Amino acid sequence: MTTAPTLSRAEIDALEATLDDEYKSYETYAQVIDDFGAIRPFINIVDAEQRHYTALLRLFDRYGVTPPANRWHGHAPRYASVHEACVAAVTGEIENGALYDRALASTAREEILSVYRALQTASMERHLPAFQRCAGRTSHR
Repeated sequence: MTTAPTLSRAEIDALEATLDDEYKSYETYAQVIDDFGAIRPFINIVDAEQRHYTALLRLFDRYGVTPPANRWHGHAPRYASVHEACVAAVTGEIENGALYDRALASTAREEILSVYRALQTASMERHLPAFQRCAGRTSHR
């Protein structure tokens, strides 16, 4: 039996920060759906956020690190309107991209870098434009 390589404190901190952010996104988008119904783009992106945090959890498992609990479950932000939620999601996805820039600088391990790049690309190239379109619409319930 082989043991997993030991991660540095910076690598663990980056994994924890990215997992926390993916949990926040998932719980926030799920709360928007609970509050306003099955609306786009939230119904499309909430499943992607679950895949994102699952990919990060696999890294925790691979390296033998205990992941932090999801502190956002039951504590997600709530919004007065779909428009407000979309505007907040734009900000959140931009912040997510910056978080992944910092996380990418924390490691040279290709397995981790590959996950970070894939998640950052999804946020910047798919989620952000979808929320920007949503925030730009004038009619929201």
